[in-house]
Amino acid sequence: MNTIPPFWKSKSLAAMTRAEWESLCDGCGRCCLHKLRDDATERLAFTNVACRLLDGETARCKDYGNRRMKVPDCVQLTPQRLNEIDWLPPSCAYRLLAEGKELFWWHPLVSGRAATVHEAGVSVRGRSMPERKAGPLEHHIVRWPGQLPKAKKPVLEGNAKP
Repeated sequence: MNTIPPFWKSKSLAAMTRAEWESLCDGCGRCCLHKLRDDATERLAFTNVACRLLDGETARCKDYGNRRMKVPDCVQLTPQRLNEIDWLPPSCAYRLLAEGKELFWWHPLVSGRAATVHEAGVSVRGRSMPERKAGPLEHHIVRWPGQLPKAKKPVLEGNAKP
């Protein structure tokens, strides 16, 4: 049996089409949480405060196509910029593939369903705070966005796919 490997296993990040590149985003929303960097130590701290365009329930940008016009410091992720960016969460598909690692079972490209990222508890759904309600970011420092999720596969009945 000659099986063709999925594009993320057979293509480099730079060789992917725009649609393939965009599909690597698992929709967790972790990269859209504000981060703080200490000027003296360069140490990075994650917060649970979401960009004003992030929908806290869907963990998706409310206006992805116009995000850079509405939020000028929103970073456009490209294969070339991956080496410059040190704040992508360790569960991020872009980071994982750049490091030669596999995607997790809950990634929609692996599971076949967008909801698994939420079902596995990986996304920011229900864990983020809107930027406009947060106050000082220093009061909202958390560790979980910068850690690998402790997501476990759900127990399924029969042959159901997660």
